[in-house]
Amino acid sequence: MRLPIYQVDAFADRVFRGNPAAIVPLGRWLPAETMQAIAAENNLSETAFFVPETVDGHDGFGLRWFTPEVEVDLCGHATLASAWVIFNRLDGGRSRIDFATRSGTLTVTQDGESGRIAMDFPGRAPQPAAPCAGLVEAMGAAPQSVLAARDYLLVYASAAELRALKPDMHGLMGIDKFAVIATAPGDEPGIDCVSRFFAPAKGVPEDPVTGSAHCTVVPYWAQRLGRSDIVAYQASARGGRLYCRDEGARVRMAGTCMPYLEGSITV
Repeated sequence: MRLPIYQVDAFADRVFRGNPAAIVPLGRWLPAETMQAIAAENNLSETAFFVPETVDGHDGFGLRWFTPEVEVDLCGHATLASAWVIFNRLDGGRSRIDFATRSGTLTVTQDGESGRIAMDFPGRAPQPAAPCAGLVEAMGAAPQSVLAARDYLLVYASAAELRALKPDMHGLMGIDKFAVIATAPGDEPGIDCVSRFFAPAKGVPEDPVTGSAHCTVVPYWAQRLGRSDIVAYQASARGGRLYCRDEGARVRMAGTCMPYLEGSITV
């Protein structure tokens, strides 16, 4: 069986930036073990699969995401990339997409003026938390504070300190949360905050740009800065910018995509 595949750099203004995601449109779901094997073969932080589906009364899509190791409950960059494929390759007449996912309905829209694609995601506001044994040691530097939602959120004093982190990935394998987010104030004009994301136990040692992490990052910085609009930058080697808004129970995040590869796979 031959299937189409796209590789799209999400949260990127040019190729080789942002976070690459593999996107595989399907007519019907494949067995989960087959989708997991495709994700492992692609060896990107996420591979997304979608099928046509009626969602909340609209013609939408079911959407699932896989790292090389596991299926995940939420992924921002592969959702952004999936929407780009639908808007630009499969159905150019759309201005809105509703995705049915394990995290509920995710609505994605296009902004014609900015060229950005905007996603409506669930908020995951963090709360103060005690770090699990070995977490701070594995990060290599003590944060100012530790909070948690799905992931740990470690707050550092400066972007320079955050950029200098060299976590022990083996030490992070045993944490009791899905992943670790490190964050700090922005260090460039127009950037409110910077972050990095580590999930080695899920097959993603350091993710280039992580939409789902900003479900936690944005509520934290919105409260700390006293405003809802946040421009965030993920300070990985590839880097990526997210234009976000805290809406209480929801977080809106937008970005641009660049296509890299189009082809087919045989399974």
